[in-house]
Amino acid sequence: MGVIRNCGACGQKNRVAGRNLARSGRCGACKIELPPVGEPLAVDEGSFDEIVRDAQVPVLVDFWADWCGPCRMAAPEVARTAAEMAGKAVVLKVDTEANPGLAGRFQIRGIPNFVVMSGGQVVRQQAGLVGHEEMEAWLKAAAGVAV
Repeated sequence: MGVIRNCGACGQKNRVAGRNLARSGRCGACKIELPPVGEPLAVDEGSFDEIVRDAQVPVLVDFWADWCGPCRMAAPEVARTAAEMAGKAVVLKVDTEANPGLAGRFQIRGIPNFVVMSGGQVVRQQAGLVGHEEMEAWLKAAAGVAV
């Protein structure tokens, strides 16, 4: 399955497996380096399962909805976390309106809701607005969990 990433140099669409999202790679067309993912990835149930199962680094999941004011306030903090933790973690965004099954699996009752996973297992879950410093601390702590 994988995630489609566009090459910044030539625009080529490259399929990147979930296990490789935190690694540098090469564009299939122009061979320029594709850096590790440094932005939150919007995922559905299929790509979510692949990424959290195969990721070699901790994964932060932001459960959100478009109508949620605190979710919109959290979005820049989530994006900053993704940028600052590129290569050390992967950040996913799950729209609870479009993916109610995923929200149900994690018993999401309030949003924003953040889940940190390592080795496919939940290490931490917390609802409510938090800053990027706290999110990064969660991911750094999860990196110490055996994968």
